[in-house]
Amino acid sequence: MFVPLFAVADSFVVSDIRFDGLQRMDLARVLRAFPIQEGDTVDEFKLAQASKSLFSTGYFNDIELAREDGLLIVRLKERPAISKITLEGNKELETEALMDGLKSLGLSEGEVFQRAALERIQLELLRMYAAQGRYGAQIDTELEDLPNNRLGLNITIKEGKAAAIQHINVVGNEVYDDETLIDLFSLKLPSFWSFSEPRYSREKLSGDLERLRSHYLDSGYINFNVTSTQVSLTPDRKHVYITINITEGDLYRFGGFNLVGRLELPESELSSQVEIVEGATFSRQLMVRSSDQVIRRLGDEGFLLANVNPVPEVDEENKTVSVRFYVDPGNRMYVRRVNFVGNTSTADEVLRREMRQMEAGTASTTLMERSKSRLERLGYFSEVNLETSTVPGTTDQIDLEYSVVEQLSGSLAASLGVSQSSGLILSANVSQNNFLGTGKFVSFNISRSDNTREVSFNYDDPYFTLDGVSRGFSIYFREQDYDEDDLSDYNIDSVGGNVSFGYPIDEYQRIGFSLGAEQLNVLIGDDVPKDIKEFMDAQDGTKFNQLPMIASWSSNHLNKGLLPTDGYKQNLSFEFAGMVSDLNYYKLRYTGQSYLPISGDWIFSLKTKLGYGDGVGDTEKLPFFKNFYAGGFDSVRGFKNNTLGPRDARIESGELDPLGGNVQITGSVELIFPFPFVKDRSSLRSLFFFDAGNVFDTNCLTDNEACDIAVKPEALSASVGVGLSWLTFIGPMSFSLAKAVQQQDTDETETFQFSLGRTF
Repeated sequence: MFVPLFAVADSFVVSDIRFDGLQRMDLARVLRAFPIQEGDTVDEFKLAQASKSLFSTGYFNDIELAREDGLLIVRLKERPAISKITLEGNKELETEALMDGLKSLGLSEGEVFQRAALERIQLELLRMYAAQGRYGAQIDTELEDLPNNRLGLNITIKEGKAAAIQHINVVGNEVYDDETLIDLFSLKLPSFWSFSEPRYSREKLSGDLERLRSHYLDSGYINFNVTSTQVSLTPDRKHVYITINITEGDLYRFGGFNLVGRLELPESELSSQVEIVEGATFSRQLMVRSSDQVIRRLGDEGFLLANVNPVPEVDEENKTVSVRFYVDPGNRMYVRRVNFVGNTSTADEVLRREMRQMEAGTASTTLMERSKSRLERLGYFSEVNLETSTVPGTTDQIDLEYSVVEQLSGSLAASLGVSQSSGLILSANVSQNNFLGTGKFVSFNISRSDNTREVSFNYDDPYFTLDGVSRGFSIYFREQDYDEDDLSDYNIDSVGGNVSFGYPIDEYQRIGFSLGAEQLNVLIGDDVPKDIKEFMDAQDGTKFNQLPMIASWSSNHLNKGLLPTDGYKQNLSFEFAGMVSDLNYYKLRYTGQSYLPISGDWIFSLKTKLGYGDGVGDTEKLPFFKNFYAGGFDSVRGFKNNTLGPRDARIESGELDPLGGNVQITGSVELIFPFPFVKDRSSLRSLFFFDAGNVFDTNCLTDNEACDIAVKPEALSASVGVGLSWLTFIGPMSFSLAKAVQQQDTDETETFQFSLGRTF
């Protein structure tokens, strides 16, 4: 006999339990929440408690209990499940982030719908938008009935505009004026130059208050305090007024310092790392930096887990702060193993020989970081990371793991192409900076273009000896038609080669020596400038045997081999063809580049190329085919290749040809900025540039005025523009758009330029 619960007055023994109405809920979950089991004696009170227990799960809209003799029947009406959630109108907050927020508050697809959670979501979304200053945001929700006891939740968001900052007022400041303090803020006041109204953000205000606090603490005001902050909203909810009340306190100075604890190094050596000077204005930043420098010095001696805790001791009477550094060096650590991960093509040996932190040696922070820097400068890897891990079961050993991401370090191509300066190009080229993962440079090239026919082979082993002595050699055969290269009517056929050695001075500097042998056959046409004809008439024939010698010095402090972002690099070389050569001359070259990070991915860069050459002995001047040239990608962008500098008219046609010169001066100022809309910028570089330069001839053989251009600022050609470098699978590609801002009468401009094989 079936009896509803409200008719049950007496207790009874439950012989069985049946649950009706379950659709999505798991029976096991319901049984865990239902406190009655078979064999229990129940009455009306226990049944009511069981019903309440099921309700508390939040999964049911209605619960009905009944009995049929000893059978307890539980009829359940499940709450609807959320089948889908749609968001519309959100632009400032990403949909994925909002969905994660909904899930954390109990609203997600597949979960049981709870109206209380929906109300919490509306309040939370309004709070999030209020934190961005969008006080006019509106959140509308709509429930859509779907089959099988399911719901669709549609959330429509009207974000509105962020409230603009109308005024920022600092109250209580006497040492610094309002303008100085407000300049510290990322929140800005509207100005005449503003393109849009400055928007309020609660997170930005919190950061600004911390910057304000740091400014005072670094200026000696240790009792500085932000007593209150008021953000007032105008009635139309479009503008905010910010008032910050502060207490500056008195100025304090350093009263000295001392080091206590277990000093594993001489106290004088650790004290030299502390920048605190008695009587100087107190600075929290200086105190923390001194602590970090002591930690680093201990880290260089193997105490990688050192802790140095600076504790200021305030003398209120004398307004001084003495600092006591509590030093806990921990255990001296030793490196058990150095491991490499990610070098699928590059042999371990190539990475290991760059290590300055040795296995079984005392761990050193400086040596570990220097090893990482040397790997980055190789140019084989787009990313190098270092992780340390303690050896299980020991307290004084660690393992190092250098993880690398390999990038293209060369090219393999057979191509048919077109170049701005060389016309149609047919070539087969193999070039590898990391040949077969050995770290050796190998290049083999066969090419033919409008101006050049070439076969060449180059080889360089940077570790010919274990201590870093390099050895290389090259051989080549080349035919060059300079008339097709927009220079003049002459050809040079050359065959030769050289052997070179490099010797490391220290971690960053190298010296190099090269001895070459070449045979040149210089053939001039009938229509060449007088300067070239007179030079050739003064020589005995057209074939010249040369033995050029080159000595060089380089210093490389760049953080990467390709697309560096920090550091500098310099190179100085001296080329000399002495008395055993048919033509005697010398050339001195200097190149330099420097990168200075500004903020984030913004970087300031300076580059320069300088050169000077001249003849020696019977060779009165630098041979015209050894002149320096300027214009194009390698020097001044925005001008045609090799077209800057002195010119002379051809004897017959009168056409002005570039002569080049024995003096080269070029330079670039670049502002590197993050390429927009791209998250991974490791293979991209975009920049604004200003280029300037020219070449000059200090000893022209003709009376042409073009040869008499003095080395002075107004004789420099200059351009401004934008550039892009991209590391592709076929090699680096670079593009530039430039406009000449200063040029000489004979200069030839070129707005768009591109190159394959070089980066900015």
